Amino acid sequence: MKNYFEEDSLDSIRGDIREEDEPPGFATDEVPDETESSVALINSKHSIESIAPTSLKFLETWFPGTSIKEWNKWQWQVRNSITNSKELSRLIGRKSHSDFTTENNDVLPLRITPYYASLIWETPQDHPLRKTVVPSLAEMITGPGEFTDPLHEEDDSPIPNLVHRYPDRVLFLATGFCSTYCRYCTRTHMVSQKDKCHTGIKDWEEAFKYIAAHPEVRDVLVSGGDPLTLPDAQIEYLLTRLREIPHVEIIRIGTKVPVVLPMRITPQLVSILRKFHPLYISIHFTHASELTMETTQACERLANAGIPLGSQTVLLAGVNDTTEAMKTLMQGLLKTRVRPYYLYQCDPIPGSAHFRTPVSKGIEIIRSLRGFTTGYAVPQYVIDAPGGGGKIPLLPEYLKGKEGNDLLLENFEGKTYKYPDVIGDLQ
Repeated sequence: MKNYFEEDSLDSIRGDIREEDEPPGFATDEVPDETESSVALINSKHSIESIAPTSLKFLETWFPGTSIKEWNKWQWQVRNSITNSKELSRLIGRKSHSDFTTENNDVLPLRITPYYASLIWETPQDHPLRKTVVPSLAEMITGPGEFTDPLHEEDDSPIPNLVHRYPDRVLFLATGFCSTYCRYCTRTHMVSQKDKCHTGIKDWEEAFKYIAAHPEVRDVLVSGGDPLTLPDAQIEYLLTRLREIPHVEIIRIGTKVPVVLPMRITPQLVSILRKFHPLYISIHFTHASELTMETTQACERLANAGIPLGSQTVLLAGVNDTTEAMKTLMQGLLKTRVRPYYLYQCDPIPGSAHFRTPVSKGIEIIRSLRGFTTGYAVPQYVIDAPGGGGKIPLLPEYLKGKEGNDLLLENFEGKTYKYPDVIGDLQ
């Protein structure tokens, strides 16, 4: 296979890479070895062939004869993902089989990496992680106010694969493929079997042209699907093209790969990403059970490369909607060098009612965090307004009114304090 990392390759890649028939996560592009010192620096704490006891037990039980080295290849993980009811039933029980029908697959396909399956296979049916990836009959019920594109992203899409809602930034949908599908995904309309789009390099050209023609765009968020399921060469190409646009100041990547496919964060990938600073990565975490040795290793590699990491968590009923669950997750993220960023109210996609909490629950959780743990561990609670209104922050009410020229403020303990809001005559 052509080596797209040769010095003169970034021009030739534009015409040479073809979109594969399979989802982009199946690609197996070869990359040259890094220097030993570089690999040692990025991978200093854990070996690339390391494996946690839970993963090892799962591997030996369900994939006998497969080596740890093979398990830790991200392409192997994608190829061996759970994608049908028979596999799901065999691994985690017959109840799951009855909950997964052809209709489920039409709404949102089933895909769980073996690594992520190792976190749920011996857990009870009501385990938080199971609920997020195992299909339920409840997702077949469409309730009031639920729509396939509740955020109206298509209305703000001047060209395919790009959303321009905010004045100075755009959302670049680089692929419609994910290595694991969350059952509450806001882009089910994009990743569903009916409308699935596995975009490739040729499909990106119009987006590059649009961004180049709009100098007000200084921030590009690359999302999908999951852009880190793309081959290394395509990721490098995409970031290179964006960096060639003078007015693009920062690039962000939205991903769940470090959580569901941590072996994808290879030293080779990190060596590519670190060339495109300022580069930020937002990682979709759901529950503290995801903070495993493998995920910690993946985040450390990214952080050691100077990439700021933030978390984006969706508030989900029966999954993380308690003070203790959220505090444990947020504090654990900080220890993993990931800064809690957003806590999202679950979007009203079809069949999401069983996941959605009252907004009052989110406000209650933020109140229970503010002042009771470090401020770095308190995310911003937002609703991405249906109809295309964008993210709207929600906070507990700490401003209680006025008394003369003083503001009445309530602290985290419920005590009231005064602040002089008017500067007096200093003459």
